[in-house]
Amino acid sequence: MSRTAVPPATQGSWATSESFNFLKNFVAGGIAGCFAKTTVAPFDRVKILLQAHNQHYKNLAVFSSLAKVVRVEGFRGLFRGNGAQMVRIYPYAALQFSSYEYCRKVLARYFDEKWHFTKMIAGSFGGFVAVTCTYPLDVIRARLAFQVQGEEIYDGIRHTITRIIAHEGGFRALYRGYLPTVLGMMPYAGVSFYTFERLKSFLLATFPSLSSSKDPTAPALGIPLKLFCGAIAGATAQTASYPLDVVRRRIQLSGMMPDPGKYHRGMLSIFLLILREDGIRKGLYRGLSINYLRAVPMVSVSFCTYELLKQWWAISTLGDKTISTGG
Repeated sequence: MSRTAVPPATQGSWATSESFNFLKNFVAGGIAGCFAKTTVAPFDRVKILLQAHNQHYKNLAVFSSLAKVVRVEGFRGLFRGNGAQMVRIYPYAALQFSSYEYCRKVLARYFDEKWHFTKMIAGSFGGFVAVTCTYPLDVIRARLAFQVQGEEIYDGIRHTITRIIAHEGGFRALYRGYLPTVLGMMPYAGVSFYTFERLKSFLLATFPSLSSSKDPTAPALGIPLKLFCGAIAGATAQTASYPLDVVRRRIQLSGMMPDPGKYHRGMLSIFLLILREDGIRKGLYRGLSINYLRAVPMVSVSFCTYELLKQWWAISTLGDKTISTGG
């Protein structure tokens, strides 16, 4: 569907169309996020156990940790905390993608759309909005996933919320670790959106034959290449932002640590504490291998699913001449 100027007389219908388009972006982003997160939920669970040095898993590697979770808690143990994850990830991904598209449109008033760094700025904005609105749910999900069978402290989402508020300093406790999270997520989201869009544009411009679209005016990559672009975006973004993710988890899980006061300090102090006690590889980058195993396919599936839903639902976004349903 070609983007054409809207006559003043139809301004009302244009506003309705834009609102509906935003809603479709919101729903598509939420679905993409849930689908991607469920795909990698077992790796997400083990990542949290390794990052925060759970006493039962701190000396194990990724796959031995996965095997132990299944042996001790059964297959369902790999998905512990995933219910809270879905409650969080739908609004998170929905806000991230829809805010990204909205910010791109605003930036297009001041910058040429061909300037790809607008995608990095818009991606960072989307990450900021999503984290700010859904952060308490991330804290709850981390607490539930960190528990091991037989040593449970929390019994579901509602109990986790009330216990944290009652015993850890009120509502503010639900935002403990917010600063390193948002500082890590903004470059992470910015780099991932930029890398995905830049690589997609590069492949279509350099190798036009890769397009799976039957419409030459609206080239589109097929599913395998969408997944490939998403995988590269995920790996690049994760490598850049991972140390802040480790700091975030330590702060979020401080109430469950043997020495909780140890992590009730500033972000930089905790960063230096981890660096001093555990070093770079076993501290700031501990669990990175499993993060690749979960983040690369997660980002890949997320971008691919979102792109496909945009095509199937004819969601018009900035820079689209038409919406193709090709692969």
